[in-house]
Amino acid sequence: MMLKSIFCFCLAVMVLAPSLLQAEKNATLKPALVKTGQPSQSEAFDQKKLGKQWAVNKGEWTVSEDLLVGKELPADKHAAVLTWKLPNRNSMLRCSFQLKDAKFFHLSLNHPKGHLFRVMIDKNGMILRTDKDKKDPKSKPITLAKAQGKLDPNQWYTLQLEMQGDQVVAQLDNGLKVAGQHPSLDSQKTGYRFVLKGDTLLLDDMAVWNLDD
Repeated sequence: MMLKSIFCFCLAVMVLAPSLLQAEKNATLKPALVKTGQPSQSEAFDQKKLGKQWAVNKGEWTVSEDLLVGKELPADKHAAVLTWKLPNRNSMLRCSFQLKDAKFFHLSLNHPKGHLFRVMIDKNGMILRTDKDKKDPKSKPITLAKAQGKLDPNQWYTLQLEMQGDQVVAQLDNGLKVAGQHPSLDSQKTGYRFVLKGDTLLLDDMAVWNLDD
């Protein structure tokens, strides 16, 4: 009887466990590297237009129904890129996203002289990778970490990115997590860049903690 009870309990845990990792919009995630209080900047897209801290580099980015909608434009011959112009060195960013029709979504960070690193997300998981230095022919991107797992393009997820010194941790509220360390990461960043390939990406619930304040 006791063995039967134990078996039933284990079966129940197996059934319930996946529900504990269900993604949701604007979820609270426990930081892995840092301690935070109130965010230093936030954006709920409750205005009709993007503010002065936003710069559209490529593609079409519009505010609709309190959401930020990104779309690649074929005429650009380049992925859509939007920059949140918030210089930082050590910081944490959290946002909600829905892939919709996007082939991929990148959260990219630049240093003052060029590309630095990015978190790459698609329906098959997440990758943390340094960027190639375009001014150095010998430079190559370095994959620091990968996390595989299916993402529903019509489901909201919460992404949290932490940057502290030469360490970076990115996690999703469905349990996917990547972490890496590289000397180049310990540098000044020019802002947060949102990159997409495809027709539609939805973003919302932006919050940033500047850890250098």
